[in-house]
Amino acid sequence: MFRADFWRHFDYWLLGAVILANAFGIAMINSAIAGNQELTGYATRQLNFALIGLAVILVVAAIDYHIWGSIKFPMYAVMTILLVMIYLGGREEFGATRWFAVAGIFIQPTELAKVVAILVLSHFFEKNRDMPRNWRWILVSFLWVAWLAGWIFIQPNLSNVVVIMVIWVSMLWVMGLPLTYVLGFSLGGALLALAAVFAPFSPLEDYQRQRVFTFLFPDPNASYGATYNVLQALIAIGSGGLDGKGYGHGTQTQLRFLKVRHTDFIFAASSEEFGFIGAVFILLLLLFIVYRCLRAARLAADVNGRLIAYGVAILIFFQAAINIAVNLNLIPVTGIPIPFISYGGSGLLSLMLGVGLVESVALRHKKLEF
Repeated sequence: MFRADFWRHFDYWLLGAVILANAFGIAMINSAIAGNQELTGYATRQLNFALIGLAVILVVAAIDYHIWGSIKFPMYAVMTILLVMIYLGGREEFGATRWFAVAGIFIQPTELAKVVAILVLSHFFEKNRDMPRNWRWILVSFLWVAWLAGWIFIQPNLSNVVVIMVIWVSMLWVMGLPLTYVLGFSLGGALLALAAVFAPFSPLEDYQRQRVFTFLFPDPNASYGATYNVLQALIAIGSGGLDGKGYGHGTQTQLRFLKVRHTDFIFAASSEEFGFIGAVFILLLLLFIVYRCLRAARLAADVNGRLIAYGVAILIFFQAAINIAVNLNLIPVTGIPIPFISYGGSGLLSLMLGVGLVESVALRHKKLEF
């Protein structure tokens, strides 16, 4: 039974910010797909996913987050089975096999794998909090995520492998890994990435390498592909000015010069219609969500809760930063959506699950803070 004041500890500010981000995203999806018969109904579907996600937040928040650690082996096994199913018979799009269909709905297990990685790592570090911070400690924690990351890599889906590795390194740092090690891992990862791109026998797919090459050596006359998409995104962002062209009146968006405008480049579409003010609004809203997650981490009753909330904060922040950087042509195109705003049911529900876990931590924190 819950205490009478149980839900008083619930972080309503976090929930409100997530609802606002979802509402803005649904509105922008509706604008971005206007007139496109193939995408008719996407905004309604996103609304349905958002409503299911709100129920997920409440249900998961009511469950003690410690329970997830007690079932980590079954959870890990199910996640492995889903990723193997993708490898054996998933749906291929944009050169990668990342989805399978259930009752007409496309499911992307990789999104859920990122949350599972957070739960598994949090439980591992809680159980081994007194273990020496040596190479054995680092290696064992790495193996927990490397198995999942390996199946994701062969889809191929390098960008989400990077997301999982960033979460892992961030948790290592929070648990006391010296900063020099963190910097070393980061430098080593960057060197491995460069080697993978330019090596004669690269483990990367051709389209992955091509994205890097087009970023480093763009063709200003490109009429399709990653370079063209980014150029159109920059035009959309720049033409939005201070306060934008108005909802539903973005020319790059409505005339369909801007591709994948309801997913990867919805930030550019938003900036065109709402201008610099709209872009800042998105940034501040996502930063506020990250702040509330970090607040829950600071108030957590134990290491497990602290790392769960911290991991979700890193997941949201890193994905938002990568997506916006792609829209601004600061890094190569990755295919990572912006949290809560881009279209995608699996990604949205996974993030809502993460928020539910943060709320579970907040509900059981060590003290009440107003």
